[in-house]
Amino acid sequence: MGEKIDRRIAKTKEAIFHAFESLIAEKNFEDITINEIADRANVNRGTVYFHYRDKYDLLNKCMEENLNNIISVITTINSDGETVDLIQDSFLPVIRYFQENQSFYASMLLNKGIPAFRVRMSEMVASHITIHINMDGDNQNYSKEFLTQFMTSAFVGVIEWWILNGMPQSPEYFAEQLWGLLKRNQVIN
Repeated sequence: MGEKIDRRIAKTKEAIFHAFESLIAEKNFEDITINEIADRANVNRGTVYFHYRDKYDLLNKCMEENLNNIISVITTINSDGETVDLIQDSFLPVIRYFQENQSFYASMLLNKGIPAFRVRMSEMVASHITIHINMDGDNQNYSKEFLTQFMTSAFVGVIEWWILNGMPQSPEYFAEQLWGLLKRNQVIN
């Protein structure tokens, strides 16, 4: 019986997320109301408040889930409980994830009411770059922090450009180009 309740809760939360994501695609975050989210999700207002404190809490949970999905595409946990990168010779899985979720990412990046999304995405990318950047060779005369921020801005900026311009290149071509640039700049080996 407990399993049915869990499934119902999961379905309700999923409906609320989808309603919220579709509203974000249509209007600025600040203009969205809990009533609109509830109506679109086909639940009552109290149900939304049962799961989320307010629309800001819902936004944070939505951003967290989607950014965690990116992490799950690029990492796994080994038998020792350590996080292991799956990205060894291609960004293609990540780029395909962005392609599959283009509507959400375009909405979040375009919506002027949500600057926190780009900031969080940048923080996530920076933490990954910091781990992988090679400070030897051409990079040895630079500050690691400076290089990390530079490459983070470039990475997030080019992803944003690709998504917001309707993905003018195939995911394969885009991933290959991005991989080459990061490799050339010693962010990946």
